[in-house]
Formats: sequence, C-alpha cells, structure tokens
Amino acid sequence: MDYDVIIVGGSYAGMSAGLQLARARRKVLVVDAGERRNRFASHSHGFLGQDGREPGAIGAEARAQLELYSTVSWVEGRAEGAWRIEGGFAVDLSTGNLANGRRLVLAAGVSDSLPDIPGLRERWGKSVFHCPYCHGYELNQGRIGVLAVSEHSMHHGLMLPDWGTTTLFTNGVFVPDAEQLRQLAARGTAVEATPVREVGGEGADVVLDDGRVIALDGLFTMPKTSLQIPWAEQLGCELEAGPMGNFIRTDAMKQTTARGVFACGDIARAAGSVALSVGDGAMAGAATHRSLMFEAD
Repeated sequence: MDYDVIIVGGSYAGMSAGLQLARARRKVLVVDAGERRNRFASHSHGFLGQDGREPGAIGAEARAQLELYSTVSWVEGRAEGAWRIEGGFAVDLSTGNLANGRRLVLAAGVSDSLPDIPGLRERWGKSVFHCPYCHGYELNQGRIGVLAVSEHSMHHGLMLPDWGTTTLFTNGVFVPDAEQLRQLAARGTAVEATPVREVGGEGADVVLDDGRVIALDGLFTMPKTSLQIPWAEQLGCELEAGPMGNFIRTDAMKQTTARGVFACGDIARAAGSVALSVGDGAMAGAATHRSLMFEAD
C-alpha cells in the first residue's frame, strides 16, 4: 500500500483527522479540491482560539502545520472514485493517478443549494447565512429575517430572536398552524406571508411581491445540501436523511457502515461548524489509527 490512510477532503475535518494520524507516525495522503464550505464568508466565528479570523487564513495555517510532518503528502485535486482492493482501497485522482491506502477517511463536506431568489447567492456568507452561532452575534441585535424553505425553518424562526428582532418570511412554502403561531409569538417573531421577490440593498433587504421593502441587517435560510463525493454509497456507506439533505451515517467513533471507511465533518452530520468539524476530524483520525492497530485489513 502507498499509504496507511487516504483522506478525501482537506478542509477543517480532514486536516484534523490527518493531524492525529501524522502524530501517530502513519503515512497519510490528503486529497483536496480546495472548496471549503465557508469560503464565501469573510470571517469565521465560534472556533475557540480562532474566533474572528478569515477562514482561508485558518485553513492555510492548519495545512502548513500538518505538512511539517514528514509522513503527510498533499494532492490538490478531486477523488473521482474509490473501490476496495486487497488490503485496502484504491482512489482515482483527478490528476490521472491512482493512490492506494489501507483506510479511507471521507471529509469532503457538502455543497449548498440556495433558494432560487435573485440577490440571495451574491450575499451568501456576507449578509445571508445559515448558522446563527457562526454569524448571529455580529448583527448586533439588529433586524433579522428568516427565509423559509420548509416547515423546518420554524427552527430558525424560534432561535433567532436571541440575536435580534426577527421576521419569518414563510414565502409560500408552508403555513404555520395555530400552535406554531403561538410559539413564534411567544418568542417575539413576526410572520410575513407575502412571497419574497428578491433580496437587495447593502445588507439583505427583502423585496416582497407587493413591492414592500423590509430592511434587514441579515437573513438566514436553510440551503439544500448534497455530498461532495457521490460515490460513498458504492463503497457500502449508508446514508442518513437530514432536514436539508443526506449525510453519511457513522457511529460514535466516526466509522461508517463500510469496513475500513471513516467519515467526519459536514459530510457526516446534519449540521456543522468549524469547531464541530475539527472535533469530528480528531475523533475520526484517532479511530482510524485504532483500526490500523487492532483490526485486520
């Protein structure tokens, strides 16, 4: 085998897994397409010791530290597929090469698909967000909107009053029942049923179909997610349905349902953040090392 472990995805979870394995003196290959999920955000928040830093700076420093370990190799490119071979796995790289490893760690994350509303995508990560813990504090108790995508958006509608004056735009996707309206009223969340035409302004002002403009400092929505690697199921990894998309099922040690394959970060949980991804990766790296020590190939 060329490597003890091949890690597919070199963002926060993948690098965290790689660090544990490098410190266990294992030979590791990181395959990274360079598409961090939070690349659209100017600052990252909620990660202890790195709060407020630019996401790319966190990633660049982490990579530099990881590559100080002589057993770590890095490939910039995609893993186009993987399959089981005797003693481990083969991974088809977009560089045209094959890499073989005894274990796989899947950490390639997910991609986000936003509602098809003009002005939304341009503001993604700047004034349109999905995680209140990551971006809510910086809105300074201002005017916050929730753009509903389904009944699951009730969660945002009930959470966000802790960060500012909140309006839930149901946008024709669901009608709150009497109990839901009671819950929203108890939290102080206003409800606007008129559909949203577009998002504009310096912040995230909502333009309604009737021409009204609701000025906002920030807007939250729940994008649909899809796995960055479509071939996980071919390895025997079972998927689990989350509120906005599938993710790879793992146990508490980040082992998937496929022997020898581990998964961590946003690809392996229904919700995520930088801090959660780093913790996930640390567990996956340690568990993968344990597998190398005590389990047969």
